[in-house]
Amino acid sequence: MKDYIEERVLELAAYVLETQTTVRGAAKHFKISKSTVHKDLTERLRELNPSLAGQVKHVLDNNKAERHIRGGMATREKYMHKKGMS
Repeated sequence: MKDYIEERVLELAAYVLETQTTVRGAAKHFKISKSTVHKDLTERLRELNPSLAGQVKHVLDNNKAERHIRGGMATREKYMHKKGMS
């Protein structure tokens, strides 16, 4: 693996652990695709640092489990905003 990829993987992992962000949030922050973030955090990180990969997996699993709640809140906010404008 090239050095710049290893560096990016470790930076992504540190960012996700620090902010508890989603794959989408990390992709936006680093200006890379969601698929790159996912591959970096699930495959490449496991090769570089298995214990760190386990910690990141816990955050990603938690975010995945909560995504239906965030989606519901976003929908509620959208309609509350529309109702307030009418």
